[in-house]
Amino acid sequence: MRQKILVVDDETMMTELLCDHLRDEGYVALAANSAGEALKLLPQEPDLILLDINMPGMDGLAFLKSIRQHVSCPILFLTARITEQDKVNGLSYGGDDYITKPFSLKELSARVAAHLRREERQSRRSSVLTSGELLVNLTQRRIFYRDQEIEVSKREFDLIEFLVANAGVVFDRERIYELVWGYDAEGNADVVKEHIRKIRAKLTGACGHDYIETVWGVGYKWNR
Repeated sequence: MRQKILVVDDETMMTELLCDHLRDEGYVALAANSAGEALKLLPQEPDLILLDINMPGMDGLAFLKSIRQHVSCPILFLTARITEQDKVNGLSYGGDDYITKPFSLKELSARVAAHLRREERQSRRSSVLTSGELLVNLTQRRIFYRDQEIEVSKREFDLIEFLVANAGVVFDRERIYELVWGYDAEGNADVVKEHIRKIRAKLTGACGHDYIETVWGVGYKWNR
């Protein structure tokens, strides 16, 4: 789905120029020549807003202040005003960046793309566990060592996740089976030993390091 950008500027020629350029760049461009028009377009949920500060009636700063609690997308100011206080006010109201007039369309494209990428990264922010250079991505359910993915089965991932989250704690096979496979699982704790063997082989092959320690007569623990 193409990303939507709302351009808010009281100069019609400016909004037309920017919208034409943004459409050429592959975006859906929405134009508003006043704060009132921009308010009517907010239900279309733009992914980024380019906002002129100097507008008659409600200016860009007042518009931003009125919407920031309800709109989370990046908002970039288009302005010829570059005083320190203007920047302080804009950032304190929730603005994300300034593009000073006059600016090149190349710079505009770069700024827009950078903020959209940052927003996308934040929306996909992953929950991770780490152990040395080993990274366990809980959101994607994938495991990496130095940017190389280690292929594991669903159950192997469950077991690694459990041990990494409880690094240094010793668990016997029965306890691991109960907590990872579930109390109602059909089978027995012997399956834990086989899964540990497979995990060790994969991690040692990829990392050259055996993270899982056997505590003889007791069980297993994860060593960072």
